[in-house]
Amino acid sequence: QVQLVESGGGLVQAGDSLRHSCAASGFTFSTYGMGWFRQAPGKEREFVTAISWSGKSTYYRDSVKGRSTISRDNAKNTVYLQMNSLKPEDTAVYSCARLLSGSYDQPASYDSWGQGTQVTVSS
Repeated sequence: QVQLVESGGGLVQAGDSLRHSCAASGFTFSTYGMGWFRQAPGKEREFVTAISWSGKSTYYRDSVKGRSTISRDNAKNTVYLQMNSLKPEDTAVYSCARLLSGSYDQPASYDSWGQGTQVTVSS
């Protein structure tokens, strides 16, 4: 079955950087778009970024644009999220997901999810 396992979260100070990894297995990784979502305490899950199956198209929510980079290595079945200049409002559980169909910024478009990794950014 589909497995998505995130790593790379942690406790950091504002202005620091983190690199998240999502290791995929159980499906043909190179034929699916992938996305990252996050959920802060007491808030709904929100879209962070997504990448097409080939890696040629990427999408970001406005609040992370310019300081974040999504990438993928299809040979390693892994998708990455590099986040720089972290802010306290980035504090959340970050999850990767497999895009099935529909709009890339909507959770309902994704059919498989990882367990999530905690990011805490102090001021």
